[in-house]
Amino acid sequence: MQFAQKADKNCIQIKHAMTSIDQLFRQASIPDHVEPMDIAVSRGRILAIERRIVADAPVVDLQGRAVLPGFVETHIHLDKACLLGRCAHIHGGLDVAIRAVSQMKREFTVEDVYARGASVLEKAIQHGTTRMRTHVEVDPRAGLRSFEAVQALKRDYAWAIDLSICVFPQEGLTNDPGAEALLVEALEKGADALGGCPYTDSDPEAQMTRLFDLARRFDVDLDFHLDFDLDPSWMHLPAICRLTERQGWQGRVAVGHVTKLSMMPEAERQVMARRMAECGVALTVLPATDLYLASQKGSLAPPRGLAPAHALLDLGVVCSVATNNVLNPFTPFGDVSLLRMANLYANVAQVPPAQFGRCIDMVTSLPARLMNLADYGVEVGKPADLVVLDAPDLTTALAEIAPALMGFRQGRMTFERKRPQLHRPS
Repeated sequence: MQFAQKADKNCIQIKHAMTSIDQLFRQASIPDHVEPMDIAVSRGRILAIERRIVADAPVVDLQGRAVLPGFVETHIHLDKACLLGRCAHIHGGLDVAIRAVSQMKREFTVEDVYARGASVLEKAIQHGTTRMRTHVEVDPRAGLRSFEAVQALKRDYAWAIDLSICVFPQEGLTNDPGAEALLVEALEKGADALGGCPYTDSDPEAQMTRLFDLARRFDVDLDFHLDFDLDPSWMHLPAICRLTERQGWQGRVAVGHVTKLSMMPEAERQVMARRMAECGVALTVLPATDLYLASQKGSLAPPRGLAPAHALLDLGVVCSVATNNVLNPFTPFGDVSLLRMANLYANVAQVPPAQFGRCIDMVTSLPARLMNLADYGVEVGKPADLVVLDAPDLTTALAEIAPALMGFRQGRMTFERKRPQLHRPS
């Protein structure tokens, strides 16, 4: 690739040598750039980012709108989404929700899980999500049916989104005969990650140890549902940290929920956060579910139950904000917009406007680190996976929950949303 000398300091002309320009995005507002920039794309990757690029290529004029490499969803459950119409929902807390889904998933079919998962995936794509880790329950009740359905979704929607499958035992491992064999089978068939839920196991420590052993055996990352209550007098998180160091799995372990952190004295929380940072354990906060299921009977001021992720960032913890459940007994609402979820987090955690950028980071660059996604970002050489928001910058986008207007996967448009127009009376 050859570059001509700049005609002036604001303009660069790209001449065709070995590579041609397939697409040119004009006037994109990119994080860390003061002025709008042009983005040249070739063969699905970003070839150049300059103040002004002159090239003979199709142009998309973004008119100064915010551009990002897509939202990254680290924790969602496609297999049990959209179940509200099948149960008489009772707001009875975590245990009631687990029992309700336990009964329903016995009747799940591959076709059923695929249809519900596709509905959620398509909404996520239209809201600008380009990478996603979905947790999938594998146990003697669900068998591998949900896993097989999500594998098909991963294949069929690869044109728009990278889907990573994290299999896990929702209802325990050591106390659920047959669950481990099914997890092994799913890993042998290509599951991307392994999860756990120690608080539902009769022997939480044994479950955690066994899952670390399996993760090493299959060389996959771990992602635990952990410490999902409001009693900080005991935690499984220290054991996860010890096992992470012992097994050499630093940077490959994440924990979701950890609502206990919201109830810890600040000094103790800082000690725990530093411990997480030093052993490379990441945190995912799930605002909708954490808020909905946090409860204290008889309390006149119910706690929020939301781990202060933005404060943990200062102590070196990699943090993400994610969706978790959609339209089921765990969370009876949701539209799969990660920008809306980041806005919800910012509201509840009372994040000041000067730190809105951190909330955007927790649904973009930080979850990309959590999932060890090296090929991510609006940078030269990265895939042209771009999402355009109807806002001049990402801070405004968070404050207004700006709609995603269009998305591109390797330079190819994957969705488009028209801006609304007012029809004033003549």
